[in-house]
Amino acid sequence: MLPDQPLPQPRRAPPVTRQTVPIGRWRPPPPGGQVAGIEPGCRCEVIDLPSHHTHFVAEPMTADILPLPPTMPRLPPLQRAPLPAPGPWAALGWIALYFVMQAVGSGVIALALGVVTGELHSWQGLLHSGRIIQALMRQPGMQALLVMLTLGLAAVLILLLVRRRWATLWSLARPPGLGFNRPAQTWFLLLAVAVGLSAPMLGGWLTHLLAQGQTVTQDIQQLGANTPLAWRIPLAMMVVSLGPLVEELLFRGLLLSALLQRWRTGVAVALSSLIFALVHLPGLQWQWFALPDLLLLALALAWLRLRSASIWPGVVAHGANNLLAMAAWFVAVHPPH
Repeated sequence: MLPDQPLPQPRRAPPVTRQTVPIGRWRPPPPGGQVAGIEPGCRCEVIDLPSHHTHFVAEPMTADILPLPPTMPRLPPLQRAPLPAPGPWAALGWIALYFVMQAVGSGVIALALGVVTGELHSWQGLLHSGRIIQALMRQPGMQALLVMLTLGLAAVLILLLVRRRWATLWSLARPPGLGFNRPAQTWFLLLAVAVGLSAPMLGGWLTHLLAQGQTVTQDIQQLGANTPLAWRIPLAMMVVSLGPLVEELLFRGLLLSALLQRWRTGVAVALSSLIFALVHLPGLQWQWFALPDLLLLALALAWLRLRSASIWPGVVAHGANNLLAMAAWFVAVHPPH
């Protein structure tokens, strides 16, 4: 029997080094390493063993260390959904707002003119502001200035508000679009000039036939009797350009498009034309026999809007109609000798 000898002590293995590596940041193992099968959604642990081999141990991944993609896609900015097309009542509301703005604005601007000219120079003068404003409006050119400022302010505000509210419908050709685009054919603009100049002649003949000798008067004629030449030119330019633009937007843009969503084309055109004529009756001192002229003009403007797929021919025709009325007014006030 061999003498007792101490048993050899086992060699102690060096400590194992663990390192947690997220999947999204994993790099290939060093040469000689071995990779265990890792399923998606697991966490990897790199274990450095004394044999210089690398083993991967997969265990379920916790929610706070989910792998992220290398680059996150940039999300597009949130955009507001476009507003639906206006309905008939909304279109009528905008038309009413336009004329209310003129009524209220004329009073405010008249008071401002009284202060600027020195007619209203104290708070006590406000108690008699009505009489003072009437005396101020009798001065040459003051009434024309009031009309230009009131019409310009109301028209610009309506154009800006409608453009901002229905920006997606502004340049669409067909209803419910508002038609602020080029016409389908350029010759529609030439046709619009002819329509604008011929419609008042035919409508005037019908009005004269129904009036049976009565004189048809307009507010513009009374305005021109006390307006000097220096004020007539800018007044005529505004009546020919800005006035037709905002009225075509309201009647052949908003109102006609809204009516076409509920009724057939003929009914929508007839209703919008009738409303256009009735709205203009106060300017003709409620003379009912002037309705055929207004109806004929409105029907022609609606036809141009639908056939040309643009609102601009209607604006041109409306401006030509107003230009002819202004020329007749100028000749009536100062007839040639």
